[in-house]
Order: sequence, then structure tokens, then C-alpha cells
Amino acid sequence: MTLLEIFPSLRDGGMTPRLDPAIWPRDTHYDGDGRITVGGVALADIADQYGTPTYVLDEGEVRGRCQEYRKRFPDAEIIYAGKALLTRAVAEWITDEGLSLDVCSAGELAVALAAWADPRRIVLHGNGKPFAELETAINCGVGRIVVDSPTEITLLSALANRPQRVLIRVTPDIDVHGHPAVRTGVTDQKFGFPIGGQAVWEAVDRIVRQPNLELAGLHCHIGSQIHDTFPYGEAVRRMIGEMARIRDEFDITLTELDLGGGHAVAYRGGDAEMNLAELADIIEDSLDAACARHGFPRPRIALEPGRAVVARAGVTLYRVLSVKHVEDGHTYVTVDGGMSDNPRVALYGARYDAVVVNRHPTGPHMTATIAGRHCEAGDILAHDVRLPADLRPGEVLAMPCTGAYHHSLASSYNGIGRPPIIAVTEGRTRELIRRETIDDLMCREMGC
Repeated sequence: MTLLEIFPSLRDGGMTPRLDPAIWPRDTHYDGDGRITVGGVALADIADQYGTPTYVLDEGEVRGRCQEYRKRFPDAEIIYAGKALLTRAVAEWITDEGLSLDVCSAGELAVALAAWADPRRIVLHGNGKPFAELETAINCGVGRIVVDSPTEITLLSALANRPQRVLIRVTPDIDVHGHPAVRTGVTDQKFGFPIGGQAVWEAVDRIVRQPNLELAGLHCHIGSQIHDTFPYGEAVRRMIGEMARIRDEFDITLTELDLGGGHAVAYRGGDAEMNLAELADIIEDSLDAACARHGFPRPRIALEPGRAVVARAGVTLYRVLSVKHVEDGHTYVTVDGGMSDNPRVALYGARYDAVVVNRHPTGPHMTATIAGRHCEAGDILAHDVRLPADLRPGEVLAMPCTGAYHHSLASSYNGIGRPPIIAVTEGRTRELIRRETIDDLMCREMGC
């Protein structure tokens, strides 16, 4: 007799409150032994086979999110922001689903090209592009380069030996009031040229004077973890106004408007997230109104989701090392990972949930703090998490919604190697990135 027969409430319908579909991959279930499965694979089995900590990535979830974007924005170009998570396999999945790809370095470009991504559908981004990386991008034939400073115009004009399409990054002076580290739409920050200012005119003038630089359009990115659609409508209105002023001043009509990404996802139950249907509606309405007001032909819209494509597809597995009850204080559950595999808590105050995956707890619960193993008091992975009161060392915890900005921000702090990435789909596992070993760390030491 299985646990499902003993406890009928374990079936999917009864588990909806615990395994919130807003933060777990769609293909997440309990099996007959009460273990959590993703993509048809028991997470406890993955922990046993590949060790912990381990990143698990649901291929079906990634592909499904790509398909959702293409469905909601059929006339827009969807450009996946590779900085969220980029491996050869991920690049293959998103290009298979018809998305373009945004990269921010020669390293990311190399991964994209290794996945046979069409360079004409690659966009090179970033506020500090070294000469060598611009040269590499041009030689590889990337489709567009987003210009972020006057210096880049000088470098591109010297490097381009054939027509190169470029966009100008503009800051539309929209404050989404998020964490200071991700408020990228305000005027006084490191990205782009302030809207309506002399710097934009100078950038346009310098680009149009170069025979091998083709100014295709404007780009903006107003922030991250935005769940309100209104700022995007305002961004459309301001950017179309700027494109109209450029037309009137320089007699050129720009044809592309890249609105960036920043679409919020839920990290814990009850968190607000972006509604794509509402976003599509407000972009369409704002575009119609702004183009009519300025007599401007409708440009092609581009969006750059990254986190919104891969965050929910990721689950990180940890093994419990110890449980410590501090008198008149917190209960600390220490795991074998921490800020080296998830620095977002320390960087942004991000909040996560976690559950036991190797069994279905039926007894009382406790409120605990999940602590990392690193020698930092700030190495905390999650606060106020409900876990079984009888939790023991050796058990496996899963932290959902960890597909974005975990592997890409990971480090080898304290000499601890970065985790592997294990893809799951239809009951199968595939190792995408192997675990970083001590030998890997030592191989950079000269003389060893």
C-alpha cells in the first residue's frame, strides 16, 4: 500500500496550497511515496545521484514560458536575456522556440554560438563593452549592438567594415521604485542616454554620419521585478515621442523599439507577478495612441524577458547539515550551500521558500531560518520557512524559483565549487553543467 492510498489528501488537488503553481514548475507532483517530482523525476533521487547543492532545470517549463511569450506578443520580437541563465542547452531551447538572444559579453556570445544560435538574431548589450568584445561581435556578424556611450560609437565606427545595425539605449526617466540595484529607468544611473537630452542628439548625429553604422531604433529597460503594467505604457509613450523628435530633427524614421524586460515573477506564495495578457494590452494601446499623436509609423516592438522565462523552471536542492535551536531566538537549519550558489538574498534581500522533498511530513511544523555554510553572518538563504519539526540532518530541501540569476551569479567563495545543472524532462535527467571541483579551482593556480 502506498502513501497515496493511506493519505488521499496527498493527491495533486490536496497539495495545491503547498506546491504553489506560481513558484514551482508546472510539472511538479508528489509520487506514490510522498516524494516531490519535477519533470517526472524524484528530486531526492537527483540529490542522491548528483549530490548537493544542485540546480535542477525543467526543460518543459522553459519551453512553455517561451511559447507563452510568443502567444501573447505575436507581432513582437522576443529576445531572451541570457544573463539570467545561459548554457548551450538553454540557448538551444529558446532558439528552438523562436526567440532571439541577448548577450552581454564575449563569453555569453561564445555560449550562444556554440549552441548554433543564428548570429543575426543575437543582440550585444552592456554599458561597458571592451574593444576586443566589440571586435568579436562584429566579426561574428551579430544582428544588433546596443550603443551605451559615445566611446562605443567611436569604437564601432573604427571596427565596422560592413553595415552594422545598432540601437541607442535611452533612459526614459521612469522610476519603478524597486531595489536601487535594479532601478534602470531613472536618468541618473550608469546605463544609456537621458531621454530628450543633448546626449541623445549627439549620439544620433554621430551614428548617422558613419557609413557602416545603421541606426535601427531605440532601446530602454526600466527596471526589474515589475508587476505593474502602467510603467511600460508610459515607456512606450515617451520612447515614441523621442523617436518622433529624432525623425523631425534628422529626417530618419526608426523602425525598432526594444522595451527591455523586468517582468516580475513570484518567489514565494502570494507574491505579485507580471500578467502577460495585461502587459500585451497596455503596450498595444499605448503604441496606438502614441503613434497616432505623433504621426509616427508603428515600429516593431521587442521584449527581453530573462527571469520570466527561466526562474520558475529552476529548483535548487540542498542537504541539511544541522538543526540548531537558539534559546529565545531562531531555529537555524544549515544546509550544504549558501551565498555562493544563491547570492540574491544578500544582494537584493530576495525571499525564498523551501520544502522537504524526500518525504511528505505529516506531523507538526516549525518556523525556521535556512542558513548557508559560508563564513558570513549574512549567509542566509530563507527566513521564516515552515519545515517539519522533526527535520533531521541528511534530509533534502528544495528551494523553488531558482532558475534565474543563480548559476549566472554563482561564485567559488570559500573555495566551494559551483553546483551542477541537471535538466529534467519526461522522466529523464541530463547533466548540462558539471559540478566544479577542487581540481578546477586549483588549475588556475600558477605553478601547481
